[in-house]
Amino acid sequence: MIRKMLCGTAALGASIFAATAAFAQDAAEAAAAVPNPGNNAWMLTSTVLVLLMILPGLALFYGGLTRSKNMLATMTQIGAVAALAMLIWVMYGYGLAFGPEGNQFISWGKFFLAGVTPDSTAATFTDEVISEYVFISFQMTFAAITVALVLGALVERMKFSAIMVFAIVWLTIVYFPVAHMVWEARGVFFAMGALDFAGGTVVHINAGVSALVAAFILGKRKGYPSEPMPPHSLTLTMVGTGLLWVGWFGFNAGSALEANGSAALAMINTFVATAAGGLFWMITERAMGHKGSALGFCSGVIAGLVAVTPAAGNSGPFGAIVLGAAASVICFFFVAKVKPALGYDDSLDAFGIHGIGGIVGAIGTAVVFAPSLGGPGGDDYVMGAQLVTQLFAVVTTIVIAAVGTAIAIFIAKLVTGLRVSEETEVMGLDLGEHGERAYN
Repeated sequence: MIRKMLCGTAALGASIFAATAAFAQDAAEAAAAVPNPGNNAWMLTSTVLVLLMILPGLALFYGGLTRSKNMLATMTQIGAVAALAMLIWVMYGYGLAFGPEGNQFISWGKFFLAGVTPDSTAATFTDEVISEYVFISFQMTFAAITVALVLGALVERMKFSAIMVFAIVWLTIVYFPVAHMVWEARGVFFAMGALDFAGGTVVHINAGVSALVAAFILGKRKGYPSEPMPPHSLTLTMVGTGLLWVGWFGFNAGSALEANGSAALAMINTFVATAAGGLFWMITERAMGHKGSALGFCSGVIAGLVAVTPAAGNSGPFGAIVLGAAASVICFFFVAKVKPALGYDDSLDAFGIHGIGGIVGAIGTAVVFAPSLGGPGGDDYVMGAQLVTQLFAVVTTIVIAAVGTAIAIFIAKLVTGLRVSEETEVMGLDLGEHGERAYN
C-alpha cells in the first residue's frame, strides 16, 4: 500500500512538473511575442519622421525649385499622391508586399488588413517583434514618398488627374512587387542576400528610373531648354532640404526596426555621408569654374542621403563619407553635363540625383560593407560575389521600373490625355489645374 501511494505521488509530481514546464514554455513564448515598448516608441517616431519628409519636406524642396506659377500644383500633387498611396497600402499594398502567402516575386493575403489587431506583431531582424500596425504604418510612408519622388521629373506639364491614375497603376505593378522582392524574406533579392538597408533599390532607383522614363514619354516643358526656368524660391528649397535631412533619420535609422546599435550606426552614417555630399557638390562646382551655390549644397545633401540609404546599416562611418562624396560628384556630372547633352527634361533632377545616387549607393554598398574598410561584414565576406548580387538587383530593378512606368504612363494617357493644354502650361498649373495662386 505504501509503495502504491509513493508511486502515485511520484506520478502526480511528474505530471505537475511536466505541466508546469509546458506552461512556463508557453508563457515564455507569449512573453517573447510582446513588443518591446522602446522599439515600438522608436518605430512610431521614425514613421512620423518619414511623413515629415513628404509633407512638408519634399513638397517644399520640389515646390521651391519650380516656377512660382506651378508652386501650389507641385505641392498639391505630392500631398495627393502620398495620401492616395496610404489608402492603397492599407487596402491591398501591404498584402502584395508583405502578405502571409506568396512567392519570390509577390505576396498576397491580409488585404484590407484582415486579421491585423493591436496585439498582432511583425518580426524584426532579431528575436524581437514590433506591433504590426506600427510596421504597416512605417512601410506605408515609404510607399507614399517613393511615388511622390517620381513627380520631380513630371512637374509643370502633367495633368493632376493623370498623375493620380499613374500613381495607382505604378504602385501596383512596380513598387509593391519590388518592395516584396527586396524586403520580404521570400523575395528573390532578399534570398540572394542583396544589401538594401533602407531603400536604395526599392525607393531611389525605382523612383529615379521611373522618373526618367516618364519624362521621355511625357515630353519637354514648353520652352525647354531655350527659355530660362530658374527655381522661384531657393529659400523654400533650403527649408525643404533641412526637413528631408531630419526626416531621413526615420527613413534610415528606423529601417533597423529596433532602437539598437544598428539604428545608431545608420544614424551616424546619415549624418556624415550627407555632410560629405553637400560639401563635395560645392567643391565640384568650384572645380568646374562656378561659385559654390545654395542649390548645389541642397542637391549634394540629397545625393548623399540617397547614396547612404542602402548602406546606412551596412557601412562604417568613413565608408559612408566616401560613398556620399562619390555619389555627389557623379550626380553633379549627370545633372550638369549628361542631361543637357541628351536633352531630356527631368525637371527637378529626380533621375540625376535619386536614380544615379541610388545606383551608386546600391553598388557601393558591396564595397563599404567589407570589414577591411570598416563595414559590418563578417570575416568570410567576399566583395566580388556581393558586387555581382548588387548589380543583379540594380539591373533587374531598372528593368521592372522602366517597363512598369511605360505601362502606367500609357494607361494614364489613355484615361486622361496626360498633358495639360498649352494655354494651361503657359498660365501655370496653379491657376489652370487648381484655380489658385501661391502668391497673391
